[in-house]
Amino acid sequence: MTGESSISKTTRLNHAIRAPQLRLIDQDGAQLGVFSRSEALRIAEEKDLDLVEISPDANPPVAKVIDWGKYNYQKTKQSQKSKRNAKILEMKQMRIGLKISEHDLEVKLNKITKFLEIGHKVKISVIYRGRELAHREIGFKLADKIIAILGETITIDQDPQFAGKQLSFVIRSNQNAKAKNP
Repeated sequence: MTGESSISKTTRLNHAIRAPQLRLIDQDGAQLGVFSRSEALRIAEEKDLDLVEISPDANPPVAKVIDWGKYNYQKTKQSQKSKRNAKILEMKQMRIGLKISEHDLEVKLNKITKFLEIGHKVKISVIYRGRELAHREIGFKLADKIIAILGETITIDQDPQFAGKQLSFVIRSNQNAKAKNP
């Protein structure tokens, strides 16, 4: 019995297996039949391998004769590889003032477009300062303008909502929706 990891916390090995009868599978995947726990342990020890309980809920439970260290190492590497390949999508945030100029708005929209192309969701917040709070409708017009400029390339996940001193809404690219539902 070698290395421990998160996999081994739920998997019983060798003498930790409690079932009196086990369906035994060898390291090549061939079924050997139903054996008592002591016979299965003896078979594993003769081959200088470990007895690993694969399916404890089966009747009788299924155990496999394998090299636990090698098996555990391969499972750990496989889970690390899948984590590495998994694309982590973030929620990006773009803050826009109520008095933003046309050029500054274009620059921010270009950045938003780049975020959307990568596949991120974008939370756009229109920030109110001081007396601007008396004119909430200007922020809603700015939000509508941004949505109109980005056009059909986006989907609105959260409609513009006013909370505190800001108006915020969440958008994502339509390409993500097409990729998820081909």
